[in-house]
Amino acid sequence: MKPEHLDTPAAVIDMARMQKNIARMQAQANMLGVAFRPHVKTSKCLDVVRAQLVAGAHGITVSTLKEAEAFFAAGVEDILYAVGIAPAKLPRALALRRQGCALKLVVDNPTAAAAIAAFGEQHGEIFEVWIEVDTDGHRSGITPEQDTLLEVGRILHENGVMVGGVMTHAGSSYELRDAAALTALAAQERAGCVRAAERLRAAGIACPAVSVGSTPTALAAAQLEGVTELRAGVYVFFDLVMHNVGVCALDDIALSVLTTVIGHQAEKGWAILDAGWMAMSRDRGTSKQAHDFGYGQPCLLNGTPLSGYLVSGANQEHGILSSTRDNAPDEDIAQRFPIGMKLRILPNHACATGAQFPEYHAVSPDGETAVWRRFHGW
Repeated sequence: MKPEHLDTPAAVIDMARMQKNIARMQAQANMLGVAFRPHVKTSKCLDVVRAQLVAGAHGITVSTLKEAEAFFAAGVEDILYAVGIAPAKLPRALALRRQGCALKLVVDNPTAAAAIAAFGEQHGEIFEVWIEVDTDGHRSGITPEQDTLLEVGRILHENGVMVGGVMTHAGSSYELRDAAALTALAAQERAGCVRAAERLRAAGIACPAVSVGSTPTALAAAQLEGVTELRAGVYVFFDLVMHNVGVCALDDIALSVLTTVIGHQAEKGWAILDAGWMAMSRDRGTSKQAHDFGYGQPCLLNGTPLSGYLVSGANQEHGILSSTRDNAPDEDIAQRFPIGMKLRILPNHACATGAQFPEYHAVSPDGETAVWRRFHGW
């Protein structure tokens, strides 16, 4: 089936763009001399992950145990669960490890570290745990010089838990748009994570892995001395936030939402679409950036962006397409976008938009589509 025959709204992957994005990031990791561990929370799709592994990725990063269980069942064994583990979830982590999954857990506080140690001792399991490091004040983690870093390391080490490494995510990179600033943040991310590993090793705690990455810093890094692996996720599809950050062009964005024009409000200059926020998501990440794309950038069916238009509003099942020119209504909106016309909308945040759909329609260069299932849940 070709895209023009699909029911709408539908999540569409441009396979050629996706493969180009995968090759670009893998080449970057290879050039920097580190392993690459993609964060698969963006796609949550086995077909996408297989393409990443074929390209040279080593292991995967997940954000939910549901992802870990699903990808392990499909044959992926080396999995980093990169969200602080809640003690109540330790039985699921144990079940995965007992089945042969090389699952790595993450902690950033003494309480969680002690819970893992006690649970492991109770069940005779040696968990592998990585310590999350905060290198940019964006979210969670322990700063490289905090005493808590060594406290957590000692709780794990002295209770027979394997300290597998340290990891960080420079999420503040999403707030930047200057190449020099991104390179500087990548250097800061690297230095902070390496410093944390050095402090642990000096305290007699083995710390073999040093894992860094966000899509912008991964692509901006000039060198990764002391780092063992790179992680990134949204690069596989890219999105409008990444475009505003400056790490991709519009024609690199591989995920879009296929929609149909279903009506008009001519006096307002609106075309009404059948893709509202239930399809696009409520993520308005570009509203904080230099270029606000509303709820998404409309494109023709062939992927060509429609300059001067955006999805300016969204209700649950209705999207509003309007002109951005001089804030004046487009009086010819009904002629430009007749009822039944199909468009593609590039998303603000690929992870959030993908999460609205149970499946993707992957479009090959010859225009044919294949259905790729997507995982849901936690």
